[in-house]
Amino acid sequence: MSDTALQNKDPAAQDAQMLATLGRRSIVLVGMMGAGKSSVGRKLASKLALPFVDADSEIETAAGMTIPEIFEVRGEAEFRAGEARVISRLLEAGPQVLATGGGAFMNADTQSAIRAKGVAIWLRADFDVLMKRIKRRSDRPMLKTADPAATLQKLIAERYPVYAEADITVDSRDVVHEVIVDEILDALRDYFAGTKARQE
Repeated sequence: MSDTALQNKDPAAQDAQMLATLGRRSIVLVGMMGAGKSSVGRKLASKLALPFVDADSEIETAAGMTIPEIFEVRGEAEFRAGEARVISRLLEAGPQVLATGGGAFMNADTQSAIRAKGVAIWLRADFDVLMKRIKRRSDRPMLKTADPAATLQKLIAERYPVYAEADITVDSRDVVHEVIVDEILDALRDYFAGTKARQE
């Protein structure tokens, strides 16, 4: 394939070159609960003909219990340690689209592993979008507090500066998932084109 494929207007040619450049690395989605990492990740994986893996589901399988149960029985510290181990293992199996839990990228070792073996994409969503989506779910252990809205604001303040260290940022908002997927693909093409240019 031509070296100019990433500048080519043909998305199929761009994506083929992008996947070749990706190699064994994973596309890793990071961000808050409710940002759409799993739902968008599935569609992104389908578009790129890559496996989709949800780290939270893998953690539940490994532990033999749900994430709320892990928090309740073993506590957050043990959950985070298990999360780091599972993500480190999953990163060995790329290429894939890997959706991570909201706190995963806050772990320095996990962040380093993602940098070494993946491309991190932050699905950034504002407070109102997250709150609307999270209200539909009752399985968010980090929000089982007297004031979930205040807890969410606190988590945003703590986590967003760290998420901003991701390779790519794409805004998650109330549009159809395909729009977000197309924006991720555009951002990935630009990212890999820039990476190639820096290497030459």
